[in-house]
Amino acid sequence: MLVVMQRGATAEEIRGVVAAIEEMGYQARPWPGKQRTAVGLVGNDGKVDASRFEGLPGVLEIIHVTQPYRQVSREWKGENTVVRLPGGVAVGGDDVVVMAGPCSVESEAQIIAAARAVRDAGAVVLRGGAFKPRTSPYSFQGLGERGLELLAKAREETGLLIVTEAMDSEDVDLVARYADIIQVGARNMQNYSLLKRVGRAGKPALLKRGIAATITELLLAAEYILAEGNPQVILCERGLRGFDAATRFLFDLTAIPLVHKLSHLPIVADPSHGTGLRDMVIPMARAAIAAGADGLLIEVHPDPARALSDGAQSLAPDQFAELMRQARGIAEVIGRRVAEPAEVT
Repeated sequence: MLVVMQRGATAEEIRGVVAAIEEMGYQARPWPGKQRTAVGLVGNDGKVDASRFEGLPGVLEIIHVTQPYRQVSREWKGENTVVRLPGGVAVGGDDVVVMAGPCSVESEAQIIAAARAVRDAGAVVLRGGAFKPRTSPYSFQGLGERGLELLAKAREETGLLIVTEAMDSEDVDLVARYADIIQVGARNMQNYSLLKRVGRAGKPALLKRGIAATITELLLAAEYILAEGNPQVILCERGLRGFDAATRFLFDLTAIPLVHKLSHLPIVADPSHGTGLRDMVIPMARAAIAAGADGLLIEVHPDPARALSDGAQSLAPDQFAELMRQARGIAEVIGRRVAEPAEVT
């Protein structure tokens, strides 16, 4: 439920609504807007009697949120959420933010070479896994904390921000010490203890859609993070498991405009995992920008043939540079621009 305040409602009137919500045993979430402030009520399983609030000073109207997810819904917040990152990078505004790098951090030489290549082409965030959830227990599992240290060194040399995955709740504090964005992978989308811990970490989160998850399930997973007090959530469409083996996954482009309709959170696209095929990545990246994606997550490796994971879907540096060239043109057509990396000092 949302209690919408009148334009010009005083701070005392807003505190009165907050106090009334808390007296009923619920949590209050004030959302200041450009025109008015709304105070959200969370913690209820069913409909709440609105009469308790209708007569309070400064109250304009009561809105009952009809979706099972609340804080992530458009009913709760009509304005787009813009997730602001260090260095002035913003996800969810006019810029299309490109995150790129290898699936896994393999060595210092590999991650530094990848970072330099994607930065030179125009990426602003370096992706790379230090902890890797793999289908087979015998596949490369990542370098762990050493991988995080190498990501930090790549950031120091290139100025790129870092997005990397936390696999379980015990990893979150460690990952948060190194990362600018904590990724929750597709396999962990409904790992609720992890989601809650990420919600308390104080860092922006990138939440990937599970390989068999509905949009409602994705948004409910995001609700777990917001419910812990972290509104800095970026959603990610990364493909669904389908019946056709011609591609690794079914890349659901319709998720992008649908999420924008249902939620105020930004959404980025991962056409690398979404297709699993190198020659499909650039076409699907173009389509994702045209569909309104707030960013791209692209796998790039200095030598894809020697990658320890996901080499078949990783772009070589020259292919990534071509993707960026095309991405800038498409973004311009729809009134946006691809974010550019800051100068390294």
